[in-house]
Amino acid sequence: MSEEAPIAQLLGQLVDDGKRYARAEVELAKAKAADKVLPLKPAAILAGLGAVLALSAGSALLVGLIFALTPRLGAFGATAVVVIAAGAVAALLFYFAYKRLVEVLR
Repeated sequence: MSEEAPIAQLLGQLVDDGKRYARAEVELAKAKAADKVLPLKPAAILAGLGAVLALSAGSALLVGLIFALTPRLGAFGATAVVVIAAGAVAALLFYFAYKRLVEVLR
């Protein structure tokens, strides 16, 4: 019976050591990822700001198209034409993205 206690202790210690090792490996992986990603942070911020500006410019273009078409089609007609056209282009882009994603995941 006295031999079982040390074996149980050794197994418990082995489990604890395994947990500590796994945590250390996770922390090492986090540190390596942070080391690689940290230099990319300014570029990601600039890209995000550029995307916001591009979306704003696209919105301004669509509003401008509505204003340009209003004298010929009326406010509702111009809005409908621009929304339908933009929706169709967006649907095509999503369709092509979906098609490519399906090809990649096969």
